[in-house]
Amino acid sequence: MPISNDEFRAALGLFASGVTVVTTTDAAGKMHGITVSAFCSVSLDPPLVLICIEKTTTSHYAFEESAIFAVNILGEDQVAVSQHFATPYLDKFDGIEYEIGVLGAPLIIGAIVNLECRLRHSLNGGDHSIFVGEVADAVFRPGRPLLYFQGDYRKMTL
Repeated sequence: MPISNDEFRAALGLFASGVTVVTTTDAAGKMHGITVSAFCSVSLDPPLVLICIEKTTTSHYAFEESAIFAVNILGEDQVAVSQHFATPYLDKFDGIEYEIGVLGAPLIIGAIVNLECRLRHSLNGGDHSIFVGEVADAVFRPGRPLLYFQGDYRKMTL
């Protein structure tokens, strides 16, 4: 018998993860972005990453129909950016500093990493979709990552 949703959530809460905002532009040119902790590398050759997006999220369709997306890995000083993109807003980019990347996805200024990706695969992952992208461009800056652990933001200490 599988574990309960509460047990599963509690168990996964013990896994520390980085915090990302993933962004894209839909077919009509509207920009979309959401906070995502389900991100990881897949392959070095070719350079592949994956993101997982809940199917009920209002921006889900944009990631499904777009040929591109960006993964913006947030720095420890960007809690407000993470919270902003985790909250439903009509215009997710209102008050957010960004620029448009070479592939056309919005890039969050100040993120410690911006990865621009071409969508390679869209897979069914239960109540989420798994989007695999090939990294076409990467920009990184010095800084420490924003972490998420046991339901709260954390800072890395050395």
